[in-house]
Amino acid sequence: MKIISNNKKAYHDYFVEQTYEAGIELKGTEIKSVRNSNVSLRDSYIKIKNGEAFVEGMHIAKYEQGNIFNHDPLRTRKLLLHKKEIRKLEKEIKESGYTLVPTKLYFDNGSKVKLEIALAKGKKLYDKRHTLKEKDAIRDIEKAMKNVY
Repeated sequence: MKIISNNKKAYHDYFVEQTYEAGIELKGTEIKSVRNSNVSLRDSYIKIKNGEAFVEGMHIAKYEQGNIFNHDPLRTRKLLLHKKEIRKLEKEIKESGYTLVPTKLYFDNGSKVKLEIALAKGKKLYDKRHTLKEKDAIRDIEKAMKNVY
């Protein structure tokens, strides 16, 4: 599994409850840009419309040699999920107040591009501060342990 892009901001802004793997529908020049790792998941999110899942705001840069066949970098892309999974996710979003956020884009064992999506709840500002304090404390402990040995 080769990771193309991570969404670190998703882990900072949300409590990730559960993750799912979804295929993504890409055009010819998009897949070439993805192979060159010209992808950003930073401000992207997932919407469910008419029983289908779509990722919006995912930026795939234009392919340099694509000329007139290039695509719109911010176009809405369809996610490939089973109907059962989509219904379950839609129910969770409506009832429990969860959000669907893409966390990782990667190549599966072969040449298929997969998108890891997370069912997440938003963090408050004080939760974000608490997480940063914990990370700093762990970093300080590791530094101290490194100096001892």
